[in-house]
Amino acid sequence: MRMRWLALVMLAIFATVLTGCGSSGDANVIKIGNAVALTGDNSTWGQAEKNALEMEIEKINAKGGVLGKKLQLVAYDTRADATEGVNVTKRLISDKVVGIIGPGQSGVAIAMSSVVEPAKVPFIATSATNPKVTVDDKTNKVRKYAFRTCFIDPFQGTVAAQFAAKELKATTAAIAYDVGSDYSAWLGKYFTAEFEKQGGKIVANEAFRSGELDYRAILGKIKGTNPEVIFIPTMQKEAALVMKQAADLGIKTKFVGGDGWGSPDLITLGGSAVEGSYFVNLASMDDPDIQNFIKEYQAKYKADPIMPNPVMAIDALYALIDAMNKSNSTDPAKIAEQLEKTKDLPVLSGKLTIDPNTHDPLNKPAIIQEVKDGKFIFKSKFVTQ
Repeated sequence: MRMRWLALVMLAIFATVLTGCGSSGDANVIKIGNAVALTGDNSTWGQAEKNALEMEIEKINAKGGVLGKKLQLVAYDTRADATEGVNVTKRLISDKVVGIIGPGQSGVAIAMSSVVEPAKVPFIATSATNPKVTVDDKTNKVRKYAFRTCFIDPFQGTVAAQFAAKELKATTAAIAYDVGSDYSAWLGKYFTAEFEKQGGKIVANEAFRSGELDYRAILGKIKGTNPEVIFIPTMQKEAALVMKQAADLGIKTKFVGGDGWGSPDLITLGGSAVEGSYFVNLASMDDPDIQNFIKEYQAKYKADPIMPNPVMAIDALYALIDAMNKSNSTDPAKIAEQLEKTKDLPVLSGKLTIDPNTHDPLNKPAIIQEVKDGKFIFKSKFVTQ
């Protein structure tokens, strides 16, 4: 009996040694987290983001990896939900990732900050545009471990308003926004402030709630004000339905939106009603600077990358790699310190410089896209004036 017990003890010790050997084997791998929406309404962007990262990491590993080690992407589904985003972040931290790419939603990113700050593991948001993602609105101090590669909503709202006023020559505008979304509500406020600064007038400002399918009541109110532009700072589904029902009501005007429109679902759901509309985006399929990436993605996945998340995610990957190389470390805290110093780094979308006071990218141009003949057409790169 005693011999059997000793045998079991030795077996346990041997198993522990094997486990330790397995862990030491992981020393040759650098894990990079990806907090991304892989299911739900945001999954079209999320799947493309994960695909793009896997493709780029495969290329980097083929060239020798980073710091002599192979990169490994660890991706978990946030479902674009704040609570699930927190759970995903905890899992990634327990997996010993050096940094996290994503999320794409502001609410999820803000919730994740409560986890990454005490853990001292940085995340780089891809399309989370609310200012509170990187700056705590209570203390007005930058969140040390929160970064992003996308522009922020004040900039996006300003671009949309200046485009409406300067390019579309609009002097009156109405807004239809989702009161249940911080993204939508704040983007509407930023548009209002800049449009009025440009000498324009907001003639209607109507709210609805996420999940509503009938917008005829608010559109009836808007129609009575006869605006030259209607700004719809929502996601693609709501925007498409608003424009479709506006057409049914005989509303003839220009429609303008934000980066939440950039999904093929906008065209699928809206049909001819979305023709001739414009929206602000972070990246475009027609941007000449990213054509090689697009060809590689199409060849590998037999589909187009859904913009802008794949481009923003690869920008974030390059930023993490640059920080590891310059700090010569895989320590997340040291990587965060170096991320804050990122300056003129060549990335997929151009050059990346991080403002150390906000952890936002500096001088990032916006893309204006037009819906034309059932496609998203690159109209221009727009810099605020």
